Amino acid sequence: MAELERRMGVPGFWDNQETAQELVAELKSLRGVLTPVSQLTQRIEDVSVLDELAVEADSGAELKEVAEEVESISAAMDRLELLTMLSGPHDSGDCYFSIHAGAGGTESCDWAEMLLRMYLRYFERAGYSVNEVDRVEGEEAGVRSVALQISGPYAYGYLSCERGVHRLVRISPFDAQNRRHTSFASVDVLPVLGDVEVEVDWDKDVREDVYRASGAGGQHVNKTSSAVRLTHLATGIVAACQNERSQHQNRALSRKMLMARLYQSEVAKRDAELSRMYGEKGEIAFGSQIRSYVLYPYQLVRDERTDLKVGQTDRVLDGDLQEFIDAALRLKLSKKQKE
Repeated sequence: MAELERRMGVPGFWDNQETAQELVAELKSLRGVLTPVSQLTQRIEDVSVLDELAVEADSGAELKEVAEEVESISAAMDRLELLTMLSGPHDSGDCYFSIHAGAGGTESCDWAEMLLRMYLRYFERAGYSVNEVDRVEGEEAGVRSVALQISGPYAYGYLSCERGVHRLVRISPFDAQNRRHTSFASVDVLPVLGDVEVEVDWDKDVREDVYRASGAGGQHVNKTSSAVRLTHLATGIVAACQNERSQHQNRALSRKMLMARLYQSEVAKRDAELSRMYGEKGEIAFGSQIRSYVLYPYQLVRDERTDLKVGQTDRVLDGDLQEFIDAALRLKLSKKQKE
């Protein structure tokens, strides 16, 4: 890490933006592991001193404080253990995070927007930075789809656990007869890639469409054809961006997203395990969900993979997702150990 910091201090470091950003990302990843280890080591040393003082003073209050700190340190060590298993080629980097409404029409668009709010709250708690790349509003309410770029240490490694179909059961606010409805939305997560071995002839292999952005963004965004949609003709894979200020910026980001999707598609063809994991998303409809959020006739959030159940649905929908992500990572670790 010291060598990376030294290289960043060399004059002209930022002349090559692409190389500079790669080194900065590498440094952030290292700090993402080393900083928690350093902090945990200091906490262990501090609690050891506090324990000695509490024993000497025979203080019940201080002994209780020691016990609580030991429990907190134990939980932090468990989290650190999970972090060490995020050793995939892209786990330590940033990601593209998208939500798509599924079966259910307006209900599902509203559910997609609820998921968006939930994840934005989680990203804020986790310290991730978020850039909205593309958004398609629902016809009556909610969003049909939204794509975000998430930046932070191990963003892809953690958030890839959320890839899949999410199911909501509730009394519909759009039904005058107050009937119970089931809605679906899917989450997809792609790594933000540097240089990848996917050859694309942008003139022959990809169709580019430009159009006026439909979302928020001021006069410039809405009055010029700055939005860009790219379609890979051979596979039908699509990437779009409308939230940058210029067509050039939207095109550049759309190309990065398209390359990420093509890369994942190629890897899935070669790697049966990744193909199985990516296929877990399945059809955005009943029977393929990874998590169910039931608000009526009872309140329960249940992860179908880990069987983790939480009755405080408001807390979960407000972004308290870490226990679900940790449970999914532990399940993944358990499967790896068995293999």
